[in-house]
Amino acid sequence: MALRVVAISDTHTQHRSIDVPNGDVLIHAGDITGRGDPKVVRDFNAFLGELPHRHKIVIAGNHDFCFERDPEPTEKLLTSCTYLRDSAVTVEGLKVYGSPWQPWFFDWAFNLQRGEEIRAKWDLIPDDTDILVTHGPPHGILDRTMRGKDVGCRDLREAIERVRPRVHVFGHIHEGYGRYDDGQTLFMNASSCDFSYRPVNPAFIIDL
Repeated sequence: MALRVVAISDTHTQHRSIDVPNGDVLIHAGDITGRGDPKVVRDFNAFLGELPHRHKIVIAGNHDFCFERDPEPTEKLLTSCTYLRDSAVTVEGLKVYGSPWQPWFFDWAFNLQRGEEIRAKWDLIPDDTDILVTHGPPHGILDRTMRGKDVGCRDLREAIERVRPRVHVFGHIHEGYGRYDDGQTLFMNASSCDFSYRPVNPAFIIDL
């Protein structure tokens, strides 16, 4: 029997304005908040608790400062889901690994320098990962900005070539919203908000 996975990301406080289709697993790939307000995290947790999905998996993003600055109390606010930070969970036989980092981006949260520093995080991704969830995209895949620059992480791209997950869910670059299948991995930039922060992009649904 297929496992229905629903993927969203970059809801930026507007989670209640998004149509979340029913499914077995809901994945949110970060940027729950605007600037890391714990009140938004509490409401997001209540919102998740109202959804019917059996499994809910969440990571933080570069807007979610509270998860970086005060991780322990903030993570305790998420009682309606499994929160992943450089960690994995097995869901009905599928291993899901989540990580919030992205290459240095202004003064936002979960920034790491390209090269050795961020590569150390991607080296933690287990080889048997079925679904990879990161906030930022890999280089050259659904990562092009409005200025035409591919800003994804090259080291993440190399890690994906090593692991070859069945699915990679991410967001961060709103204008990169879309799907791409290279024959080994289905990539989904699931940003719910568009470039103007309007929550107009539909959630993705995949059956595994």
